[in-house]
Amino acid sequence: MTEVVTAEAHAIIGGYHADPFRYLGPHVDHGQPIVRVYLPGARQVRVRYPEGQEAELKRIHDAGLFSGPVPSNGRDYRLLATWGKSEAIALDDPYRFGPVFSDLDLYLMGEGTHLQIYDRLGAHPMVHEGVQGVAFGVFAPNARRVSVVGDFNFWDGRRHAMRVRGNGFWEIFIPDAKPGDKYKYEIVGPHTSAPLLKADPYAFSAEVRPLTASVIVDPASLPQITPGPAGINRHDAPISIYEVHLGSWRRNPYLNNSWLTYRELAEQLPQYVADMGFTHVELLPIAEHPFDASWGYQPTGLYAPTSRFGTPHDFACMIDAFHKHGVGVILDWVPGHFPDDAHGLAQFDGTALYEHANAMQGRHLDWNTLIYNFGRREVANFLVANALFWMDRYKIDGLRVDAVASMLYLDYSRPEGGWIPNKYGGRENLEAIDLLRRFNTEVFGRFPNATTMAEESTAWPMVSRPADSGGLGFGFKWNMGWMHDTLRYMAKDPIYRKHHHGDVTFGMLYAFFENFVLPLSHDEVVHGKGSIFGRMPGDRWQKFANLRAYYTFMYGHPGKKLLFMGGEFAQEREWTHDHSLDWHLLEYKEHAGIQSLVRDLNRLYKTLPALHQLDAEPGGFEWLVVDDADNSVFAWLRRGRDPGSVCLVAVNFTPAPRENYRLRVPFGGGWREVFNSDAEIYGGGNIGNGGRIQAEDTDHGAVLSLVLPPLAGVVLVPEA
Repeated sequence: MTEVVTAEAHAIIGGYHADPFRYLGPHVDHGQPIVRVYLPGARQVRVRYPEGQEAELKRIHDAGLFSGPVPSNGRDYRLLATWGKSEAIALDDPYRFGPVFSDLDLYLMGEGTHLQIYDRLGAHPMVHEGVQGVAFGVFAPNARRVSVVGDFNFWDGRRHAMRVRGNGFWEIFIPDAKPGDKYKYEIVGPHTSAPLLKADPYAFSAEVRPLTASVIVDPASLPQITPGPAGINRHDAPISIYEVHLGSWRRNPYLNNSWLTYRELAEQLPQYVADMGFTHVELLPIAEHPFDASWGYQPTGLYAPTSRFGTPHDFACMIDAFHKHGVGVILDWVPGHFPDDAHGLAQFDGTALYEHANAMQGRHLDWNTLIYNFGRREVANFLVANALFWMDRYKIDGLRVDAVASMLYLDYSRPEGGWIPNKYGGRENLEAIDLLRRFNTEVFGRFPNATTMAEESTAWPMVSRPADSGGLGFGFKWNMGWMHDTLRYMAKDPIYRKHHHGDVTFGMLYAFFENFVLPLSHDEVVHGKGSIFGRMPGDRWQKFANLRAYYTFMYGHPGKKLLFMGGEFAQEREWTHDHSLDWHLLEYKEHAGIQSLVRDLNRLYKTLPALHQLDAEPGGFEWLVVDDADNSVFAWLRRGRDPGSVCLVAVNFTPAPRENYRLRVPFGGGWREVFNSDAEIYGGGNIGNGGRIQAEDTDHGAVLSLVLPPLAGVVLVPEA
């Protein structure tokens, strides 16, 4: 007897059934084992069991709905389906498989504490119940129906509608899917029948823009990555960071100015960073993003290294190459906001799921992007797990968190009356604070060799202090105040610098409130600011001399170092994301001299413990000359942990050489000049102190009489 086409069957055919597993697949109806199958357009369907038993299913609807009694109530069967005049095709019925999520998975995901949720949600090749295929999982609690569509099912949302479990977690195992297939989720929201087509929030790869589909990746096939050097992120370690935008570091002039691939970068960039003496590379955001000109700061795929430069396998090989060269890798991470592209997270299940529904909380006015709802536990889980994912899967050594200030303040860049206070009536974003503390706690707890860095542009206290002590828990904070003050000072004509002496000294008043990084980042060479070199005053010789003096001052100052690519050889024009750096400038001795200077400063910084061991401790610094505004001279001592670990840094920020410049030092004997930015090899005039200077014993202690070259800095160490 032919089965009646019920309302439930019509819901399957119409593509709006919320739980197709309740109707499709193997069931027992009035004590009789039956199988129901929906294969749109199919002409005939048979069920075959391993023992050789077969049963033909009756078509109960012309759309392709089949049903009928079968000789077994087991799940171990295959389908033989015929379309048109073609021969029968053998395939597995996705609705015969049991769930993939365990009860523990559902509990942790619902609680928002599944820190390896990326091993459950997303697309995962696996053997399930003895069959090879791909398990898919997605969070869409307000959807009425969710389907996987892709290369394996003609992008037809009727074929693989998912089952919903727990608090809106949808899953399905698809036997015919495989690594390399493209896919999306087709979602019917609560308020409309028109489906949304969404990329997978947990996808490990995506198509190259402007295409937007997710791509199935087998994580087990990724190459093993060499771990980063031990201790590389310690507070007492030398940390000198080379910040890089992968798409414009170098390009291939022989292939229409195309990007270098991850593999090509792996052959060139790690060797260059290591040769220059940098300890770390920091990559501008590499998570998948649709818009090149966002530089990655508007990501749509937080779990996918951008496919612009290759596959996840290629990306892993590049990270491995950095580690083999002894270079740590820091990723720029963007947990504060995301773009509203239709294929992305915006209105993901037809409602404001990842973002706030109220624009006064959910829309970023500066960037016209959407702000995560940090207080939703599943969203917080998505972000915290993502941070851990990069360290787990790709052995990343640290994360620099973008735009932390925009997360901390509810009124950030908003007009009066255009924001919603917290529950206490204040402007602090309590949910974001909790998220950041949790993020840092989990990172340092699970990956103690890693670190985190905050780009935080306000005076928020204790950013780099432990979360359990009331801080935000970051390993380091970018010192934006130091950067702004010193760049403003350096832009002045030297004749006026004596009136702005405090721009240099002010930073020492708060230098040890946080664990600081001194950043000369990409933000300082865009949007009409020109290059760092371009801000230096004077004629061409003075510009180069000023830059050499500034870099010497930076490397002698307490705090870890960061330099954006191009700054190491005095790139003259403003950075643009769609062109290579001007490597041809190295044909000129002035630019090659700056490159040599940065290389030697990195090596000096690493080899002298006094320059890095106590970067974040007051005992590592002592002013020797702080008030000589008329001569624009500064001198100080840096100290390491060993009492004998001392060096002296002196900088003359005027074009007049200072002969017999006397300053008191803590002990007598000989001192040796180990660095001079005016050296001829760097493009200077070679004015200096020679190899050795003898301190003079006076009634007021030991005194050195130095030669301070024009617009230059020198570093001296006491001889044993």
